[in-house]
Parts: sequence; C-alpha cells; structure tokens
Amino acid sequence: MKTVYERINDMRGNLITVTAEGVSLGELARIDLSDGRYVYASVLRIEGNQVTLQVFQNTRGISTGNRVTFLKHQMQASFSDSLLGRRLNGAGIPIDNGPEIIGDSINIGTASFNPVRRVIPREMVRTNIPMIDVFNCLVKSQKIPIFSVPGEPYNALLMRIANQTDADVVIIGGMGLTFKDYQAFIDNAEEAGTMNKTVMFIHRATDPAVECILVPDMALACAEKFAINGKDVLVLLTDMTAFADALKEISITMDQVPSNRGYPGSLYSDLAARYEKAVLIDGSGSITIVGVTTMPGDDVTHPIPDNTGYITEGQFYLHNKQIDPFGSLSRLKQLVIGVVTREDHGSLANAMIRLYAESKKARERQGMGFKLSKWDEKLLTYSKLFEKRMMNLEVNLPIEQALDEGWETLAECFLPEEVGIKQSIVDKYWPKVKVA
Repeated sequence: MKTVYERINDMRGNLITVTAEGVSLGELARIDLSDGRYVYASVLRIEGNQVTLQVFQNTRGISTGNRVTFLKHQMQASFSDSLLGRRLNGAGIPIDNGPEIIGDSINIGTASFNPVRRVIPREMVRTNIPMIDVFNCLVKSQKIPIFSVPGEPYNALLMRIANQTDADVVIIGGMGLTFKDYQAFIDNAEEAGTMNKTVMFIHRATDPAVECILVPDMALACAEKFAINGKDVLVLLTDMTAFADALKEISITMDQVPSNRGYPGSLYSDLAARYEKAVLIDGSGSITIVGVTTMPGDDVTHPIPDNTGYITEGQFYLHNKQIDPFGSLSRLKQLVIGVVTREDHGSLANAMIRLYAESKKARERQGMGFKLSKWDEKLLTYSKLFEKRMMNLEVNLPIEQALDEGWETLAECFLPEEVGIKQSIVDKYWPKVKVA
C-alpha cells in the first residue's frame, strides 16, 4: 500500500528530506507539484524517521507543501523490443519525440548475474581496428575501459566499435554529453545503418546530476534483459568520469565525509557494481562493456582510473589520437589469440611490439645526435610503417588482413632471421617477395 506525506522538511540541491516510516533504500517516490505535474525521486538515506530522497529532474517548482507518495518499488525501466532505435534520458523517459515505451517494468541497479550461470569467454569481438584486434583483442563479455584525456577522439572510437561489431544490440550510455557529442552518436548510427539495433540512454551536460547516475543502471538493466533473451549486447559507456563526478557532487550535498580527492569512499563499489554486469550467460546471450574514463591531467593514479583498473580486465589507452601499444592491455586476449585466430597471431604481435619498442630507443638516439647503425635505420623505417598501418585509427582491416599487413611490414624492413619469430612460423607466413 502506498504511503503519502504532505510535507517536505528540507531541500538542498536535488535532495529533499521527509519525515516518513516504513520506507526502504532505493524506493521510488512521486512528488506532486502544485501545477498538476509530478516528478520522481528515490530514497538515498534513512536516519530514524528522516528520509533523504534524490529528485530525478530539476527541483524547480517543488515547495515544502508538496505531497510525497512512496510507491513501494524501486526505480524501474520499461523493457521491450520497442526500445530498439529509441533515445531516452537517465530516468527512462523518451527524448526523441517518440511514443512512450510500453513493456515490462524491470528494476535497475540489481545484483550482478549469478556466477553459477557464467561461462568462460572464448569468442573474439571483431572491431577491424588493428591496435585492438591484433595486439589487445576485445573478448565477448569483457569489461574494459578506454583511458584517455579530454579532447581525444574516444567517442569516435566507440562509434567505430559500434559500427563494426556483430552484436545483436548496441546500448549507448552517454553521461555529461554536449549536444554535439549527442548528435554525433545519432548521426553515426543513422549513417552506419545500425539505428534499428541501437538504444541510447543520454544524460546531457545541462541535465541534473542524479540522472547521470541513473544512465549506467538503465543501460545495464536493459542489456541484462536482452542477454537473458539470447542476445549478444555491446554496452558503450561514456564518460564514467562524469558518472563519478555526479556521485561526488551528491555525496558532498549530503555532507558525507569525502575520501580520496573528495570522492565518496564507496567509489570502488559504485564502479564495480556497474562493470561486473559484463557476463557470458550459459546457454544464452552476453554483455560486453566498453567504458570511457577520461583522466584529469592524464593522471592514471587519479581515483577514477585507479579504481577502474582494479575492477576491469585491462584498458585501451588512447593517447595522441592513437591507441598506445604500451599503455594498453587486454587480460583476456590469451583466450582467443592463436585459439580462435590464426596460429601466427601471438608470435607476430609480440615481435611487432618488441621491435616497435626498440625503434623508440633508436628514435631517442637520433634525437640526441648519435650516429645511427644500419639496425637503427631499419628500426626507424619500421616505426613509421607501424604507426601508419597499425596505430592509425582510420585503418579498417579484418584481423586476417591486418595479420598479413603485419608480415608485409616486417618483410619490408627486416630479414627473416632478424625478427625473432619461431622458424616454422616464419617459413609458413613470411611473404614470398621480400623487400629487405
């Protein structure tokens, strides 16, 4: 039975306090405004009979005399196949001028999937980006962030991944987006012809902070439902730093004692609860999560990337508009390299990265004016080709072609005995026409 209270005791930012009994954490409430409209809020804290709620929209128009009705259930999303092709805000309300979503009501922010029904991932997610497919494979059901700084083309990278994936459903959770970024996702999906399998939950920079917190939960709750129904779902979250900053803003408003750099002490748990939704379900679908984390000042020790690194399974480090081969790591790549990909994959990738690392030293010697050896000159030539053919984000190659391109690059710069690859592999894959 719903309980109704006629008075709001206190208002601070998007938080209100009500004297109430018999409510629970996360419970949804409706606030009736004097002009006939209403807004929703959820229970954030309970101290005795003092209940603090966070309002999901702007609190303008709310007065202490407004009625608050507790609805006896948590915040929910509406789920059905009609979500495909739609755009909604953090509260699950359509923002594309389309009709209301009619479907099943599902709770958001629930526990991660039952470990008993999880299986070890064995499938590769193809992106046609050589720096991912060749050197740090993305694996189905993986949770992995893109570490970057503001200004890097991380949203463009997400769009590339969305366009290339063979996932059944792509869910984009945008947090703190500018209108330009928001429109870019729409334009990309329409141009790529993927809008009919895409769902967008969007929090714009001008929207209330509490809606920012809801975006990942809305996106992941719907993703889980699609996965249970046998769909492979790719969830793209940008930017998780905006999500963490919204948590920080609300915790400060609630006078909570801050932890590292003002962020709440629950930051690790708040991030883990979302990332751990990645899953490969036995006999059903999967959820793969790629989330952008912008690092203030390019500081990987900042609390957000630092906590993220403990939770996720590697990272793609976006630097100078390229995926950095030394800062990037996929901890699940060994499950697919040489297993579901060609036998030469691992040996070739290791050799190319090793030679590129040596070329960086040769470049330093060149910059300091040292006399270069013939080997240094080979390395410098190789580094230019490697950056052009592998690191350039405009390159779009299936992994088989990317591996062939890797062998061609080695052959243009080195002799077979100089690359340090097992002879049997060299004999089988070294290009027949050698330049070096």
